[in-house]
Amino acid sequence: MPLEWGYNDENGPDKWAQCYPEAGGKRQSPIDIVPVDLKSLHANRKLTWRYIPENTKDVCNPGYCWKVHVNGEGSELTGGPLEDKYVLEQFHCHWGKTNEEGSEHTINGQKFAGELHLVHWNATKYSSFNEAAKHPDGLCVLGVFLKPGRKHLELDKIVCQLSKIQFRGEEAKILVPVNPGHFIPQDSGYYTYQGSLTTPPCSECVIWIVFKEPMEISQEQLEVFRTLRCYSLDDQCPCDQFKGYVKSNFRPTLPLGQREVKECRQ
Repeated sequence: MPLEWGYNDENGPDKWAQCYPEAGGKRQSPIDIVPVDLKSLHANRKLTWRYIPENTKDVCNPGYCWKVHVNGEGSELTGGPLEDKYVLEQFHCHWGKTNEEGSEHTINGQKFAGELHLVHWNATKYSSFNEAAKHPDGLCVLGVFLKPGRKHLELDKIVCQLSKIQFRGEEAKILVPVNPGHFIPQDSGYYTYQGSLTTPPCSECVIWIVFKEPMEISQEQLEVFRTLRCYSLDDQCPCDQFKGYVKSNFRPTLPLGQREVKECRQ
């Protein structure tokens, strides 16, 4: 069974709203961030995070990216634009067929080779991820741009498992502790705004925090991302423009509309 949505010509982002009405909403993500005349975020507390490396469980191929599930117990994201405590649920990645594209957010039109998303939910107000996803302050996603450069050793603990999840529906245990905090650029300022999930159902429940400084990963690591397939081992390869490979899995930017982006220099 092919996914009912994806990134090719037949089921790509411009078709999502047909099955997922919220994808046509006014507070959608990603956006192009234009860093001119942005209001400053005056936060009472600095954005802080804490993660338990041993709680990183497994990596899976849902057919459109790689995704790492996390036991959020003991993790904590607070401060900055957040009034409550958020815990980590999962992290995943978006990329492009070349290094000239792949990030979902853009800065003044500039695209990056990829974008890592650390997805958290509001554990102060809500009892589960699914409940939190129904509310505007339910989720907080940290966005980190990726650019080609040095090999990222912490990320390599994930990359070396990707050969085990080549096909949709496959998953592999993470054999060594992974610290998601090592993916967050230290001392980087960030942009924040109210938006949505960037994949269906595109619920408008996300406080976005997009870091200014990109994270370097190697060309070889990027190439491994592009070896994943969007179909399961039992299915026929779809004859799309990417020949069944997950070569390009980013949603194009959408209008900011009446929303406001704030900047924090940390």
